[in-house]
Amino acid sequence: MAEDKSKKNQKGNYDASNITALEGLEAVRKRPGMYIGSTDEKGLHHLVYEVIDNSIDEHLAGYCDEIVTTIHKDNSLTVKDDGRGIPVGMHQKLQKSALEVVMTVLHAGGKFDKDTYKVSGGLHGVGVSCVNALSAELTATVHRDGKIHQQTYIRGKASTPVELKGETDITGTFVTFYPDDEIFETLEFRFETLAKRLRELSYLNKGLKLLLHDERTDRSETYFSEGGLSEFVQYLDEAKTPLIEKPIHVTGKKENVEVEVAMQYNTSYSENLHAYVNNINTRDGGTHVSGFKRAVNRIFTKYGEENGFFKKLKFKISGEDFREGLTAVVSVKVPEPQFKGQTKGELGNSEVTAIVSQCVGEALSHYLEENPKDSKRIIDKVIIAATARHAARQAREMVQRKNVLTGGGLPGKLSDCTSKDPGESEIFLVEGDSAGGTAKQGRDRQFQAIMPLRGKILNVEKALEHKIYENEEIKNMFLALGVSIEEKDDERHLNIEKLRYHKIIIMCDADVDGSHIVTLILTFFFRYMKPLIENGYIYIATPPLYLVKKGKNSVYCWSEEERQSAIDTYVKGGASEGSIKVQRYKGLGEMNADQLWETTMDPEERKLRRVQIDDFNESDRVFAMLMGDEVPPRRAFIEENARYANVDV
Repeated sequence: MAEDKSKKNQKGNYDASNITALEGLEAVRKRPGMYIGSTDEKGLHHLVYEVIDNSIDEHLAGYCDEIVTTIHKDNSLTVKDDGRGIPVGMHQKLQKSALEVVMTVLHAGGKFDKDTYKVSGGLHGVGVSCVNALSAELTATVHRDGKIHQQTYIRGKASTPVELKGETDITGTFVTFYPDDEIFETLEFRFETLAKRLRELSYLNKGLKLLLHDERTDRSETYFSEGGLSEFVQYLDEAKTPLIEKPIHVTGKKENVEVEVAMQYNTSYSENLHAYVNNINTRDGGTHVSGFKRAVNRIFTKYGEENGFFKKLKFKISGEDFREGLTAVVSVKVPEPQFKGQTKGELGNSEVTAIVSQCVGEALSHYLEENPKDSKRIIDKVIIAATARHAARQAREMVQRKNVLTGGGLPGKLSDCTSKDPGESEIFLVEGDSAGGTAKQGRDRQFQAIMPLRGKILNVEKALEHKIYENEEIKNMFLALGVSIEEKDDERHLNIEKLRYHKIIIMCDADVDGSHIVTLILTFFFRYMKPLIENGYIYIATPPLYLVKKGKNSVYCWSEEERQSAIDTYVKGGASEGSIKVQRYKGLGEMNADQLWETTMDPEERKLRRVQIDDFNESDRVFAMLMGDEVPPRRAFIEENARYANVDV
């Protein structure tokens, strides 16, 4: 190991002269949200990603093979890598150790020196110094040039000098930090949250070993991928039936931009496209995504036309048709990426469009010529998609035309609210006519609308799109909400400008059937009305599970723990257990209107859960797993997560 590292050090001149500093750290503590997005659980875990990103930059530069992340029992966290180690020599301009500069000065690091890192991720270079600023305490230990150096910082400021701690035969940087309780709302790291990101990073950086260990539970996992993006696509499609034998894998490099793409067609009806720039998930796409779509449209259109596959079609093939049932990961490494916005949601480099389009186009052309059977299978799928889209457009237009021609066209079942202000209006999507009637009696009609849904809505995960718009319950949801789907530039968008309610509350029974209906509705929103989730408009009502009564006194309980606590309170008050009555609510219909109002509908007392997408990759995978055709992955998922579920026994 030591010999290998010395060879690595000879390849790259990385010392104090490579460190560039731009400004100080004060702003980070004053406005942490500007730098890490938030100070909640999401922001807390972002600290870990920033430290890991620094180590991955070493991997991208060719000097790091392994990164170990350890959650300690006191909830501090350590990230260790086997890279070159942060330089500790004197920084000429600032007259302090380069290590201290990197750790205490914003926009300081090797990534601002083109000769040190060709590409890098992280938050505009504020990474590890930002973590230091938001830590109650941080210790950086550097193994480099045969020596161990260490420095400790308190809330971003050095509390010790850079000290020589001994000799070593390895290289690397070890960072241990305690998140600051003055900054963060929670200090508890979640193993599952970190595991998702490390798994993703292993696919994006094949050949890099990422280890995660939790000392609190003694749980450990290792993430390593030899196949890279091809394995990533297969993981994402675990619950889907593949259409082709193995993923199409594309690699290329032009003008110092590295392109890697993996794409797999499956029998589903949804497009599943994930894009990354320097390991950063660009959720809003950008020029690399535009280049990918352009290549897919161009090459498949050319192939289909040259082979006469589209001759019998009476309408034009759309770009969307080529992407139905497609799962793809597009990853580019760009030396100087230009992002739109601080969160790096969209890539803006115009030159990347043509580079990705050319790389993907060349590879796809070869693939189609060399794999005629798979190519024909894909084209057949495209033709079915085009035919279904054409039928779906007609079905959709009928729904939307009805809305216009009937002067609002609201469903007959909808009991609307008086208010016309979407900001204060809310609609309850209620399971069944009976519960819908109770909710209608119990509501505040000024701002609460009620729409009963009959039984279980269509499973959109397994249905052709035109069937979705023919489904009565789904059609009624479109009409009641006032949203519409529009097509522009070969893309469909949900128009929510006329959305009539800014709280859409799913209210179902607290049993297995109710949970299934909630999942069906959420699948529909995720696949066809995602902007409603992204804007924070979708909620799930949580009716109580129990009513615990002692004489004239009663208390509602939402969990088994609350039920036991209520019983214990009555017993401590002198009641015998036999005199305490426990009613288990299996359905909303078991409550009268007053009870439903005070437990589930009254804004002052109710408990609503807002639906949000923390991880699109995982959300897509879980919906496909729960609602798709493949049984084994679903069974495994349910067995693994049953302890978190609300299961009737």
